[in-house]
This record gives sequence, structure tokens and C-alpha cells, in this order.
Amino acid sequence: MHTIEAIQTRRAVKYFDANHRINDQQTDELFSLALLSPTAFNIQNWRFVNVTEPELRKQIRAVAWDQAQVTDASLFIVICADLKAREKQPGRYWVNADQATQDFLLPAIDQYYRGQDQVQRDEAMRSCGIAAQTLMLAAKAMGYDSCPMDGFDFAAVGQLINLPDDHVISLCLAIGKATQAENPRGGQLDKKEVLIDNRFE
Repeated sequence: MHTIEAIQTRRAVKYFDANHRINDQQTDELFSLALLSPTAFNIQNWRFVNVTEPELRKQIRAVAWDQAQVTDASLFIVICADLKAREKQPGRYWVNADQATQDFLLPAIDQYYRGQDQVQRDEAMRSCGIAAQTLMLAAKAMGYDSCPMDGFDFAAVGQLINLPDDHVISLCLAIGKATQAENPRGGQLDKKEVLIDNRFE
């Protein structure tokens, strides 16, 4: 599928074929594509918890307003971010760069984030959002549908997946085969309202 077509046809789907399975090769391809998503300073702070245990999915569904896609989708992913990724062997993020680039960027990473908890959290959410969009468009191109989710108890899901203290959950993502045609789009704002030339009035 062409990228533009994937963007135009991607919709948030709530009902999936619970019997359909995405094979291991396709799953691996989806995650490999997600890993190509951009992050600031290339710190790759996203972490993807691929929830495959049926009982764990049921427990998450119980704290996610009993939404069916949690248990019925072929893949259910909790997209998290490591807030301290910048501190964890940062040299590996630029191991393939020349020495001058490494000498500039590695101190810059520390200077940019040190003592800036909100900046780190904001970056985590941006990074995870970009990765989620990569997964959704890749899934659509492969013939699958998806549903990004924030309708769940974040603290409860964090406990269920043993979320480390220095990580946050950004969103969940269900991917699979839709069982219903999507509804018409709810209503798109006019481009004139959301596209601003140069500055706000």
C-alpha cells in the first residue's frame, strides 16, 4: 500500500477478529519498522511491551473500561518510555558516528536533559507518539487495522506489566483484523482553523 493511501485509510478500530493471529514474521517486521522511528538525540527511549499472555490481557481489559480490543486484537502493545535512557550507556546511540560527532553529541545529551524532568517526559511522549504512528501506518500497509488507546488506568496497567520506576506509559496500541466497517469520520476541522501561517493573530 502506498504511504498516502495508508494515511488516508487508517482509522481507529474497536472490534477485531479474536481468532486471527499475526504471524511471527509480520510481528517482527512491525517492530523492526517501529525501531526506525525518530527520537531526539537518537536516544530511542521507547519500550514496547508486547502483551501475549491471555490472562494478562484479561487483567488489562478489566482496568481499561472493558474495551474488547484489549483481548481480541492480534497484537496488544503497551508503549512505554525510559525516562532515564539518556543516562544508560549513551555512547551506543552514536556508536556509528565519527569521533567529532560523538564528542559533540554525548555531552549535549546530558546538558539538555539533566535536571529537566518535564523536558524528559515531554520527549518521551513525543517519541512514543511517533513510534505509535509508525506502527499504525505499517500495520495498515500490511492489511491490518489498529486502535491507539489512552482509556485505561495507567497506574494499574503499570503494576500489571511491572513497569520500572524510571519508565512511563504513553499509550496502548491494538493491532489486528477488523470485524466491522469503520464509521464515517466524526468530523474533521476545516484546514483554515488548524493551519496557521507564520504566527497566531
